[in-house]
Amino acid sequence: MTVTSLLTEPGERLLARLPAFVAPAAVAAASIAATAYIAGVDPHEAGHYPTCPSLYLTGFYCPGCGSLRAIHDLAHLDLAGAWGMNPLAVLVLPWLAWRWIRWVLALRGVRTTTRPAPGWAIYTLLGAVVVYTIARNIPVLMPYLAP
Repeated sequence: MTVTSLLTEPGERLLARLPAFVAPAAVAAASIAATAYIAGVDPHEAGHYPTCPSLYLTGFYCPGCGSLRAIHDLAHLDLAGAWGMNPLAVLVLPWLAWRWIRWVLALRGVRTTTRPAPGWAIYTLLGAVVVYTIARNIPVLMPYLAP
């Protein structure tokens, strides 16, 4: 018996005994708790959250910079403010919700068509994130993308 099997087997046995709905319920509970905390503790005020490590180390905005403020604004139903903080986060959050719903439906036995993404789609997504990151760090050309 290897060390890896000693460490993973108890966890795998526990996960096998849990009902299937526990994982999506845990993700939903964690998401709701995190959103409630971010809604209550304003990230627009300095000192409540740590600085983005990428911004701190390089001085450049990463694709996620402004996401806490965007989630705070969305929790307060301020779509324009959220869009101004991080448009990428505003676009990604509905997709994440849709994927969570499909996960729950699949566990309930509803047939959902699931195909792996084609290679071109993954490269296009990666390219879009890189272009977005570069564009938000050019203040002369894209001043509205900076958080």
